Amino acid sequence: MFEKLLEVEQLYEELEKRMSEPDLVSDMGEYRRVHKQYSDLTDIVAKFREFRRNQKQLEETEAMLRGQLDSDMRDMAQMEFDELKEQRTALELELKVMLLPKDPNDDKNVILEVRAAAGGDEAALFAGDLLRMYMRYAEKRGWDMSLMSSNETGNGGYKEAIVEINGQGAYSSLKFESGVHRVQRVPSTESSGRLHTSTATVIVMPEAEDVEIEINMAEIKREHTLSQGAGGQNVQKNETAVRLTHMPTGIVVTCQDQRSQLQNFEKAIRVMKARLLDIEQQKQAESLGTTRKGIVGTGDRSEKIRTYNFPQDRMTDHRIGMTIHNLPTILSGEFQSMIDALVNADQAEKLKYETEG
Repeated sequence: MFEKLLEVEQLYEELEKRMSEPDLVSDMGEYRRVHKQYSDLTDIVAKFREFRRNQKQLEETEAMLRGQLDSDMRDMAQMEFDELKEQRTALELELKVMLLPKDPNDDKNVILEVRAAAGGDEAALFAGDLLRMYMRYAEKRGWDMSLMSSNETGNGGYKEAIVEINGQGAYSSLKFESGVHRVQRVPSTESSGRLHTSTATVIVMPEAEDVEIEINMAEIKREHTLSQGAGGQNVQKNETAVRLTHMPTGIVVTCQDQRSQLQNFEKAIRVMKARLLDIEQQKQAESLGTTRKGIVGTGDRSEKIRTYNFPQDRMTDHRIGMTIHNLPTILSGEFQSMIDALVNADQAEKLKYETEG
């Protein structure tokens, strides 16, 4: 591990020198590439240098303990030695995590889809709750977001909705949200007070870059329809809604929330690219045998990952067995502790996989 860290530090120092060279500024493309690579290495190099300082202090304190000390000084030195050893263990673990292969999608923006599943109107209402939860979470993180497509039920529910979320760490934070979400509550329309169970599905996809997915437009069937308005005088008369069908895969994308046909087409193409990239990456993972069926699950779209139980005021993630309470706060976008726990579980699984491998 330490040889690898020394190589990382050497590369960092080379990039640092390159950043100060005047000719680099004249090539903005190369400058951005070098700057990004330099920035990506900054945290791990800082942590490695902290580890080395700790190691030096540990050796000095150990040497002190081997010398002649009175009892008070020995006690103080031993206490410092024990603290430094604890710090070294923690720093070593942090460095191991930082050296893990990085998900190439982690820095990408997100296409997030929410769909009502089993449960009729109550499932649509729950899908609306989840959509607003993610939008509020994105807002708290300072990310930009926009509704790309939606199919509302008229009572605050959604049959389906697609949101674009742009911001640093968007995919790395939200990627474990994909799966089936289950709600248990008494619907407002239920006069007998009977508890209902409904579900909604969430799919989180990294936004595809043009170099990753190239769409052959000859394989795309394009249709235009009237966008669904609010009814009455507000119904849109223009055929601004765009429906795209990717003939080889059967993937269908409909976008109607933008004002113009061109805007809806551009949004639909981006969603289509994200879906095709998602399919391609799943195929690659399966063919390489790299899908880990561990603590955070396989990412299977049909996997029930979470339950929102209103009578007990709790949200439970079944992959890591974690429960947090206060559903109103959670649905307002306050569930960072769950996201952190999922990220930590994934890192622990990767460390185990690397160690056993």
